[in-house]
Amino acid sequence: MKHPLILLTLIGTIGLAACERQTDTVVLTVPGPAGEKGATGDTGNTGSRGATGVEGVQGATGNTGNTGNTGDTGATGDTGATGNTGNTGNTGGTGATGDTGATGDTGETGDTGDTVIVVPQ
Repeated sequence: MKHPLILLTLIGTIGLAACERQTDTVVLTVPGPAGEKGATGDTGNTGSRGATGVEGVQGATGNTGNTGNTGDTGATGDTGATGNTGNTGNTGGTGATGDTGATGDTGETGDTGDTVIVVPQ
């Protein structure tokens, strides 16, 4: 019974050692009380002037803008004024007199009528 118990303990120890995490030590700095104010430092020397930069390359020309929208149709103009009435035309000339018509044929002589006797009443 001793050996299985020792073997079980050994396996458990190895298993726990394999799961142990490694942690890094973290150093935290805690500020202490402030010290006395230090003396003001001397003014530094004026620095040298920098070299003038090279002129940049000209940029590319931009794209042409879009064509504008077609404008609205204009308003219809006012109706023009009515024109003046025209002059009356000239009266036509009188027509020529017509030719005289042909004379008709002479009619036939009529029949002699019956004699009528009138009787007084």
